[in-house]
Amino acid sequence: MNAVEYPQLDVLAVGAHPDDVEIACGGTLAMLVKQGYKVGIIDLTDGEPTPGSPGPEVRLAEAKAAAEVLGVHARIQLDMPNRRLFDSFEARVALAKEFRRYRPRLVLGFGDKTPLASPDHWQAMQITDAAIFYSRLTKWDEHFDGLPVHTISAHLYYTLGFTSLTLPLAAGHLVVDIGETIDTKIKAVRCYATQFPKAKEHIFERIRASAMHDGISAGYDAGELFAATRTLGTRDLVHFLFGQTPADEPRKPPVR
Repeated sequence: MNAVEYPQLDVLAVGAHPDDVEIACGGTLAMLVKQGYKVGIIDLTDGEPTPGSPGPEVRLAEAKAAAEVLGVHARIQLDMPNRRLFDSFEARVALAKEFRRYRPRLVLGFGDKTPLASPDHWQAMQITDAAIFYSRLTKWDEHFDGLPVHTISAHLYYTLGFTSLTLPLAAGHLVVDIGETIDTKIKAVRCYATQFPKAKEHIFERIRASAMHDGISAGYDAGELFAATRTLGTRDLVHFLFGQTPADEPRKPPVR
């Protein structure tokens, strides 16, 4: 299939396993969909084997259900090995091909290690970083099935752990308001019944509490934190702060 036959997405979020993206930035993805953007998710592995799942077919069905809850326009699962995910040339090229096919403007991906959790997360970060670079490289067509080069304009890191009170090291930070979509986020995570049975009900409380913490820090009811790969800037300070232009503001009648 030629790249032009794939829908161009505004945003692609990359996770190591199904449920990574939902937990880390599901509220943001749902909010972007509500705002009219084209959004997709890439899972590098199928997440199997895993203790509570009977097999990959069930996990795939959970991932599809979660994608429907969020309203995303595409969900892609790559055939990389769970528990044995490593940054390699082949993994970089495989992900870069998806970037060339779907041509996102923004990529969201892992931003740090997750101690006491899967080492796949750190490998996914390195694979994503490299694939963003590979996506735009010319004179290397033999590795990319003839897909045209694509330059990704922005890259943000998301956080997955709830273990630190400090901000991740980065050039800048921002919080996305997910007050309208926090319930959608949690509903999407609940689709993974094999991963979060009754015995792990406390996870949903942690997800909500984390979102409330990040949101309150920025003046929202709930939010999701992202780390920027470069210093954030704006050409329109008022729009950046308030999300509107002079044309959007209600006009007061003249005083007579």
